[in-house]
Amino acid sequence: MSHGYSAERQKLLNRLRRVEGQVRGIEKMVEDDRYCIDILTQIAATATALESVGLKILEEHTRHCVARALASGDEAVAREKTEELLAAVQRFAKAR
Repeated sequence: MSHGYSAERQKLLNRLRRVEGQVRGIEKMVEDDRYCIDILTQIAATATALESVGLKILEEHTRHCVARALASGDEAVAREKTEELLAAVQRFAKAR
């Protein structure tokens, strides 16, 4: 079974590796006792980059998993995927 993001998996992995590199860079900045605002700027950039990955996965989940459930005609499956989507959006919104 493939997931909504499967077609974009390599791009997502590349983006996540860049985020990982950003986090290592922040760690180095703290080790080097860099200026607070510079570190906070990098943290904000990293959070934005990670959020963009989350948004892409959420978009693909909606286009693939939720759309397939709605098109199936199975009301219970459609309701389950709709509730799952709403919960994911709420979690994602709280993280902001």
